[in-house]
Order: sequence, then C-alpha cells, then structure tokens
Amino acid sequence: MKKEIRMLAAIMFTDMVGYTIMMQEDERKAKALRDRHREVLQNLILEHNGQILQYYGDGTLAIFGSAIEATICGARIQQELQRDPKVPLRIGIHAGDIVYDDEGIYGDGVNVASRIENLALPGSVLVSDKVNEELKNQTDVSTSELGTFKLKNVRYPLRVYSVSSHGITVPTPDQVAGKINTAEHSIAVLPFVNISADKENEYFSDGITEEILNTLAKVDGLMVTSRTSAFAFKGKNEDIREIGKQLGVKNVLEGSVRKHGNKVRITAQLISVEDGYHKWSDVYDRNLEDIFAVQDEIASSIAKQLKKTLSFPKASHHTIKAPTENLEAYNLHLKAKFCWSKWTPADVRRSIEFSERAIELDPQFALPYSGLSSGYVYLGAIGQMPTKIAYPKAKENALKALELDDTLAECHISLAMVHFFYEWDWDAAQKRFFKALELNPNSADAHQYYTMYLIAMGDYKKAIKEAETALDLDPLSIPVNSALAGAYASANLLGQAQEQYQKTLELDPNFREALNGLGWVYYRMGDTEKALDIFLKVQKLIGSEFKGTSSLGYIYARMGKIEEAKECLNKLIIRETEEKDISLHMDFAVLYIGLNDLDKAFERLDIAYEEKLGSLIFIAHPHWKEIQNDPRYIDLLKRMNLPNA
Repeated sequence: MKKEIRMLAAIMFTDMVGYTIMMQEDERKAKALRDRHREVLQNLILEHNGQILQYYGDGTLAIFGSAIEATICGARIQQELQRDPKVPLRIGIHAGDIVYDDEGIYGDGVNVASRIENLALPGSVLVSDKVNEELKNQTDVSTSELGTFKLKNVRYPLRVYSVSSHGITVPTPDQVAGKINTAEHSIAVLPFVNISADKENEYFSDGITEEILNTLAKVDGLMVTSRTSAFAFKGKNEDIREIGKQLGVKNVLEGSVRKHGNKVRITAQLISVEDGYHKWSDVYDRNLEDIFAVQDEIASSIAKQLKKTLSFPKASHHTIKAPTENLEAYNLHLKAKFCWSKWTPADVRRSIEFSERAIELDPQFALPYSGLSSGYVYLGAIGQMPTKIAYPKAKENALKALELDDTLAECHISLAMVHFFYEWDWDAAQKRFFKALELNPNSADAHQYYTMYLIAMGDYKKAIKEAETALDLDPLSIPVNSALAGAYASANLLGQAQEQYQKTLELDPNFREALNGLGWVYYRMGDTEKALDIFLKVQKLIGSEFKGTSSLGYIYARMGKIEEAKECLNKLIIRETEEKDISLHMDFAVLYIGLNDLDKAFERLDIAYEEKLGSLIFIAHPHWKEIQNDPRYIDLLKRMNLPNA
C-alpha cells in the first residue's frame, strides 16, 4: 500500500471558463490558451513555493505550504492572464486538512476549495474565511467580503472573500449568490392527468407531457427536469411545494387531458414552488385529427406562454418533430429505456429486444437504433458479449440513428460511446459529447455519460461538475445518482462517495452498480468487513455462486482468507469454461491482484487490451492503485493512448 500523509495546506483550484465552447469554435485557439494557462501557472506556482499535483483538462489543482503565498500567487496569475491573449480563469483557494499520497490529495479541504472556485468569475480570486484570517496583517493583498454561502456537499455555511488587488475582477455578492440559488428559470413538467372516460387514452396525456418536455428543453436558459424524475410523481397527490423542493426547481407545470371522440380539452397551469400560487393557466380545445400535430401545437403554445411569464429573452423557435407516428413503437422504446436504466446484463438484453421490436414496427424511428447501440456498447464493454460482435453492431446502429435524425442528442451520445468504448478515439468521443450537449443542454444522459468520459481521462473535478449537473436535471434517476457517487470515488472524496451511494440505494436498495461501488468505497476506507458484507449481498442478489466472485475473492484475499479467495478463483475458472461467449479477463485481473499474483493479472489485462474490453478504459481509477507503479501498467496506458500516461 502507498504511504498516505496527512497535512495542513493551502489548496488552489483553477479552471478555464468556456473551454468546451472554445474547443467547438476554434480548437487551435482553445489549446493555445490552455497551454498559456499552464505555462503561467507552472512558473508562478513554482516561484511561490507551490506544487501542481494534477491537471484537470483545462484546470489545475495545486498546494502551498502558506495561504499567504497561495493568495499572492493567485493574484499574480490573474494579473498575468489579463494580458493578451487573455485567458478567462477562475481561482479558488482554501486552507484545510488534506490527505496526500502519490496520486494527489483528497479530503474535505479539497472539496471546499473546488466549491469556492465554482463561485468565482473569470479574472477573480476567491478565498475562504480560513485563508482570509491569514491575510489580515498583509499589506500586499487586500480582500472584500462577499457573504456567507451554503455550498453543495459542504457541511457548514462558508464565508467567502474576493482578492481585490489591481487588475483583478471582484464579483458582487449578488453575482456569487446567483451561482448558488436554484435557477429562477427552472421547471418540472409533471405528467398531465388523463381525465377521459376511457383510461386507455393515457398514452395521449403522457405524449402531451413528453412533447412539452422536449419543447421546453430546447428553450435557451431554461433548466428542465428530466422525464425520469418528473414521471416519478405520476399518480401521486403530493404538495407542489414539496415536489419543487425534491426536484430543485422554482416552477412546476401541471395539467390534465380530457379526450372525447374527435375532440380534446387540455388544461395547463404554471405554479410557483415558493408560495404555491398560479402564475398562469390556460385551456386548449382542439379537434383531434393528427395526435402528434395536436401534441406539438399545444406544447409550442405552452412554451410561448412560459417564455412570457418567466420573462425570457426572445429565443429562436425550435420545431419538435414527432419521433414516430406509431404509438406502439414509441411505447416499446419507452420500455427499452426503462430496462436500460437498471444497468444489469439481463435488463440490457431485454432493452435490446424492445428496441428491435420498435424498429420492426417503424424502421424510420431513430431512437430505438440509438438504444440498440447503447445496449451493444454496454454488453461489449463489460464482457457479456464478444467485442468483435457487440462493437460493430453498436457502431452500425449509432450511424443508422444519425442518418435518420442528426438533430437528436441521443444519436450523438450513441456514436460518442462507440468512439469511447470501441475505437478508443478520445478526441472524436469528446466532440460527439459536445455536439449532444449543444443540441440538448438539458439532457441528463449526455451529462452523465460525459462524466464517464471525464473519469477515464482523469479529469475528476470536471467529472463531478458534470455528474452534479445531471443530478440537478434528473434528481430521482438511480443511474445518475450512482454516477455522481462514482465521480466522488474517482476523486478520492470517499466520505461523499459513501453518502451518495447510500442516497442512491435509498431509491433502489438492489441497484447493483451502487452496491458494488459502495463495497469498494468501504474497502478503500479500510472497512473490509463492511465491504465483504456488501459483496456477499451482491452475489445473493445475482442468484449464482459463480457470479460476483472477483470482488468477493479480492476482499477475502486482503483479509488473509486465502482459501476462500482461491475458492472464488476456482468458481471464476468454472464460469469461464461454461460460458464461452462472455469475457472475464477483468474479473480475473482483479482477483489476481488481490492474491498478489501480478504476472497473471497483467496477462489478463493484456488480453483485455487485445479484446478492447471497455472497462479497461478506467484503469487509471484509484481502485487500481496497487499496480500503478508497475512498468507494465505504464506501458498499458501508453498503448491505449490514455492522457494519464
């Protein structure tokens, strides 16, 4: 095990603002500014006796032995970067207790510094009250108080100050507060209630809700809660104010649909979460000739009313196309999405079946092709289908989805995942994620899967931001909740990871992704007994003594229970013999590392490399820290062209 050092330090986070957009508009200019940012920081941080521990894509994490030196350094960095070519940079500094090892630093102090940096404006340096205390008798640096703020995942309210030296931007308290408070222009669209005599018309009321969600998601500056979380309240008679709190929005849109013969009446009302009062309501009476045309018309009309009521700047009109005119195909697609969200091999196979049936009914329906692509990527990545079969199918379906409709974010996400897991083309994957986020910035899926990309690239700080954005958009989504926990674990924020995994399991106690993640967090926190209990529970959930053995065997080995670990190894060998169509090389690698047989572990990792098993992408995760000083590990990173190399 690597030696860990606990120490008191000043922690500085920096982050370039708008780098993602810069990359889309002018990649060469963006990279030149990033290089200038790095050069300035390297020189000035070294000059002020600091140390850069990690580059986070377009940001850095550094530590100093002195809060005074860190602050003076931050001021000089901003003064230098205000000269042409200007680099829009945010800086946050905090002093606190940290744990430091070969991988970097982690602990509450790191989290607080990161949150302070998030509050900053380009050109500013924000510091915590602890840092400000150190600066009181310094004539070289002056500060101004911005206020006390409750920051996400920080236990106590924090007083924040801005450095106010010459040439440095000083935010106003309102500007900082505006970055924390729930967005005024945020909304959840609850499922419209079917009050028709015929309960079979529920598909129509759900369709209205879907269309409104799709339309509002295209409105610039409006944060719209995702379908998963909004539909969690279907059929429940909860107080609107409580719903607003759970979903983190300021406004809720609800309504009803009454369909009779060829006529339909739709009511809609916009309600303020703060006081429960109606801001606006309307009734729409229409003749029902084309279901999808009526849905689109009503959704567009409601969107226009919302723009007026919520005082939006004039936004460009977005036409929402009906994804398919075949209602049964659409319902099958929704069933496929539901199964996919469970993230188990069996459920993903069911998701593929539903998508295939939807395509049979409507071969021009783009979304099921995207769903097929995602399913095949998943099965190939975890070794549940030979990669030489799964990945080509994934690519074929992703390209077909784009051919049918390149305006859908989901189709670009599918191709991004193919570039990511299949081709290991990191630049192409990032560009597709950028396109998906451009098309639909309210897509929780896009933010969630981009989180996975950032974790693989080692940009843990930005991964946490993306995961938190996904959670803001879809707070009741189980995979999104688990993804945030995974991002915390990647950044060594183990306490926060544990808490977030437990929140996920409150939503679904049997969600295996979260259970596995929690087990590894307990192990890394030194509680092997709890880790063992979790992995035994996972195996029981799977329902087979031959599955879930790699994590279990690893823990047994680390507890000194070698015979039990070898029994797990034997079961894994039996499974490999009997299940010819799956690949267990990553499982073997984990178990061999537990048994300290690194030669066999690297043999399996080399085969995983040849087969392009997707989970190998995350080999730089702290979970693999025990092999990360081995020359064979460095060679593996270089062969994969991972940035961590």
